[in-house]
Amino acid sequence: MTEEQTLRPPSDTLPGIFSRPYAAATLTFATVMFLTGFAALAVVPTLPTAAEDLDGVSLFPMVAGSFVAASLLGGVLGGHWADRSGARRPLALGMVLSVVTLLVSASSVSVWQLVIGRFVDGLAAGMVAVSVTTAIGQSYPEYLRPRMLAMMSASWIIPSLVGPPIAGVVAEVWSWRAVFYGLAALTALPAIALVAVLRRAPANDGGGDRAAAVPDDLPPAEERASRPPLMIAALLSLGAALGQYGVSGWDTRHLLFVVAGVALLVVFAPRLLPAGTWRSARGLPTTVLLRGLTSGTYFTVEALVPLMLITERRVAAVTVGVAFTASAVLWAVASWVQGKLLQDVARHRLVTVGALVMAVSVVFAVVGSFSGVSPVLAMVAMPLAAVGMGMLDPCVTVLSLSHSAPDRLGHTTSAMQTNMNLGQVVVLAFATAVLNAGLAAGTSRLGGYAITFSLLLVPPLLVAVLAVRARKDGNR
Repeated sequence: MTEEQTLRPPSDTLPGIFSRPYAAATLTFATVMFLTGFAALAVVPTLPTAAEDLDGVSLFPMVAGSFVAASLLGGVLGGHWADRSGARRPLALGMVLSVVTLLVSASSVSVWQLVIGRFVDGLAAGMVAVSVTTAIGQSYPEYLRPRMLAMMSASWIIPSLVGPPIAGVVAEVWSWRAVFYGLAALTALPAIALVAVLRRAPANDGGGDRAAAVPDDLPPAEERASRPPLMIAALLSLGAALGQYGVSGWDTRHLLFVVAGVALLVVFAPRLLPAGTWRSARGLPTTVLLRGLTSGTYFTVEALVPLMLITERRVAAVTVGVAFTASAVLWAVASWVQGKLLQDVARHRLVTVGALVMAVSVVFAVVGSFSGVSPVLAMVAMPLAAVGMGMLDPCVTVLSLSHSAPDRLGHTTSAMQTNMNLGQVVVLAFATAVLNAGLAAGTSRLGGYAITFSLLLVPPLLVAVLAVRARKDGNR
């Protein structure tokens, strides 16, 4: 019997996530994720229109990249704060900032104001993501955590179905600014309920773990040394932003930005991650590494496959939008399956399965890059990659929480968030560089995509091999 099986109570009569002790927290967290997902999925499709209206199309990579760059800082700030005083305050502040940034973006008079709005939005998103995960670790016993993480994924289903179409209609009939203003009003609604629920519920509401508070006997100096300095996180965010701006062009000036960004990432990233992350040390370092590799691969597929389909294979944008919707739904379905139907399977084994599914999705993208092959094959890559992520992502999170001390849950989740964002920045930037280098060397555009997608096979295959190093001691 695995240790995971012993941690799960044998009786089916024990409380579930909608039982009386947990119902208020479950509904509140689900509402937060629902509105967060709705805002994220509705805003992104309107950004090109906003950038064009503000005469800033050339800076669109900065508009898109500033969100990820700021998420690095937001994740560290949220985790640091959650460990010191619980998840309620950073979560509430993150929700407030979400409203503020939507208002800033809606009132933009220049593309740089829009960049600032997206940066603050990334800061808020990082805080909310880490705080919600930390709050789940603090409020639910371990046997309920996979189900709650699956619920968080399921909360994105309806936003994925209705968010982009509604935003498109509003932007077409009225204005892209109305999309931001409307989302600001909607996002403000759950804030009061969120604060009330988290204030009423003790940190270890489920009785499964002790309260996530810093021990009284921890010396202040030691506590400070154990928390990553926020200045390092800010410099890391700056490095990510410089890199994102640098890959938007290929002259000497942009190259200098790339060099500066890479230098900051190389110097400061290891200081925000568990020791041994990049060499896949057993336990928590490996789970953090897996999060970066998988998220970087998935979001690069999500970015480059639609770009190829629309610009090179001439697939209608509406058809590509169907693939986006299918991806969100299948991610949630796969997450539910791993949390409900496959709960007896060791988490690290499910990570391996999910990584192999992602590798297969990349193969579909490669094959779909050839002109003589139906573009539908490339389109299948997106929902298939989402199945893999839905299967493995909650498992990686559960494994990371199981390797973390109760008073370090915020630090752990911030490290996971940090490396997730790093993975997105680094893998996407690398793929973009390979694609542009191939084009500069005379490779056809579809050939460049095929080469780029082929290299994306490396991260998921590496995850499949390394997953065993993330298992808990005593698991088979």
